[in-house]
Amino acid sequence: MAKILIVEDEPGIAFGLESDLQTEGYEVAVVGDGAEAVRRAGTEAFDLILLDVMLPHKDGFEVCRELRQAGLPTPIVMLTAKTGEVDKVLGLDLGADDYVTKPFSPRELIARVKALLRRAEPPADAPRILEIGKLAIDPASYRVSHSGKPVPLSTLEFRLLYYLASRPNRVFTRDQLLDAVWGTDRFVTPRSVDVYVRRLREKIEADPENPLHLKTVRGAGYLFETRAA
Repeated sequence: MAKILIVEDEPGIAFGLESDLQTEGYEVAVVGDGAEAVRRAGTEAFDLILLDVMLPHKDGFEVCRELRQAGLPTPIVMLTAKTGEVDKVLGLDLGADDYVTKPFSPRELIARVKALLRRAEPPADAPRILEIGKLAIDPASYRVSHSGKPVPLSTLEFRLLYYLASRPNRVFTRDQLLDAVWGTDRFVTPRSVDVYVRRLREKIEADPENPLHLKTVRGAGYLFETRAA
């Protein structure tokens, strides 16, 4: 049974989310402010976090930033009344895996929760550890290290990195990567791939502006280069 943390300060919305998720068979915990969310997520094991943006004490963006900086890989879905592209991209930049705009339908939210939980499972077709230059990528534990030091990644960051690294020196379009990593039931756009690649470069490349591995092929897509490793 997956365990989900709901971070929502509006009692009506929190109760509705809790009821819907429990009906689907999930174990649910609810907190109403950002500071408590950071504490609970840091001391308890959750499989997914539903995180409202507008919260007391710490807003959802700050909570997401702190959890990712602490190395928490748990999938995070942002719940936001802000519909602007800038706000959505900011959430992805900070480490969120998806976003849902209020008001939302319970059916859509449950579909996204199920999709993210499926993606968080280790790849069944990729049991071997990849060692490329100073990088080591272990699909069994979702762990990555660089020069022997752990590199904290979210589950989707890991899946994107592993997909590219296990198919080296091949160019993939954004749509191909979305289909392979996010799946056909995705709710994100090709722009999300750019955000995730940028985040990965910041974590695994010594010089993100001149990456050794995660290369952009203009007009085509991305590839993981191993010839220089």
